[in-house]
Amino acid sequence: MFEQLSQLVQQYGGDAVVKNNAVPNEQNEDVMKEASSSIFSGLKKIAAEGGTEQLAGLFQGKSIDSSNPVVKQLTEQLTGSLGQKFGLSSETSSGVAASMIPQVLSALVNKAKDPNDSSFQISDIISAISGNSGQASSIMDTISKYGMQFGLDQNGDGKVDLGDASALASSKGGIGGLLGKLFGK
Repeated sequence: MFEQLSQLVQQYGGDAVVKNNAVPNEQNEDVMKEASSSIFSGLKKIAAEGGTEQLAGLFQGKSIDSSNPVVKQLTEQLTGSLGQKFGLSSETSSGVAASMIPQVLSALVNKAKDPNDSSFQISDIISAISGNSGQASSIMDTISKYGMQFGLDQNGDGKVDLGDASALASSKGGIGGLLGKLFGK
C-alpha cells in the first residue's frame, strides 16, 4: 500500500513540489518521500485513535477537500513535518500540503472504488492503515453501516457482509455493482 501511495504522491507532486520554486530542486525527491510517509502514518494514526467514522466517510468520497477532517489532520501533519525537516517556510509547507493531500486522497479513493483497477482494494488499504484486526473490523463495520443506508443488504439479514457480496457477485451488477453502490458510483 505504501508503494502505491508513493506513486500517487509522485504523480500529483509535480506542481506542488517540483514546479514550486520555493522548494529547492535538490529536496524535491525527499519532500515527496516525506509526503508519502506523512500521509501513510497520518492515516494509521487516525485509525489508531478510533477515527473509523472519518475514514469510512473518506472512503465514500465525501468532500475530499480542505473541509474534510482527515484532509485537515494530514495537511497539518505534513505542513509541520516539511517545515521541521526541510526548513521550508510555513507558507511553502502549507501550500505543498494543501495542494497534494486532497489530490492524493481523491486519487486513492477513486482507485479503490474503481472495479477495473485492482491496484488499490479498500480491504487492503484498511488492513494497511489499521495494523490490527480489531481496528480493521471496526472500520469495515462502519463502512458496512453506511452500506446499509445505500441498500446493499442483499439478503435482508440486517448487515452488509460477504453473503451480500456473493449475492451481488452472482447478480447483474457483480462486485463492481456492490462497490459502485457503496461508494456512490
